[in-house]
Amino acid sequence: MPDVSPALPRWPLVDGRQSETAATVQRGVCRLLRASGFAAVTELPLASGRRADIMAVNERGDVWIIEIKSSLVDFRTDRKWPEYWHFCDRLYFAIPATMTPDIMPMEAGLIVADNFGAEIIRDIPEVRLAGSRRKAVTLRFARAAALRLHNLRDPLCEGPGAPGPYDKLSEVG
Repeated sequence: MPDVSPALPRWPLVDGRQSETAATVQRGVCRLLRASGFAAVTELPLASGRRADIMAVNERGDVWIIEIKSSLVDFRTDRKWPEYWHFCDRLYFAIPATMTPDIMPMEAGLIVADNFGAEIIRDIPEVRLAGSRRKAVTLRFARAAALRLHNLRDPLCEGPGAPGPYDKLSEVG
């Protein structure tokens, strides 16, 4: 029987919300995370209703959130980042090399990235999540990753977590 499923989407997935600069920074940061032993999920909906640009988890269960800022205007118009501390052990900003790092708040770490990789230029101390919050965050991360993988193989599947711009994870808890 011939395969009649639609062609798989090309990477990166584009929904019109992310600038080319942000996509470039995202790619570099995800490469850094992978090389550092982390698995990353992008555009992850959080229980608060916010969406993390990148969330990463390593084999020890450390949870990082990386907030991408592609320009000075992007940084100045977005003040939701302190809320991300409720969902991670470490919080970083990621910026392109064309941005001045001095403007980024000291309360978060700092990563400079391009299309090929990234470097942590300011690290921060870890603030561990409580056990119950860690479990909830880790389950959300795992479910999002699993649903996205399944959606790539079966894009016509229906139900909570069905294919959509952000996997409709808010419908599944």
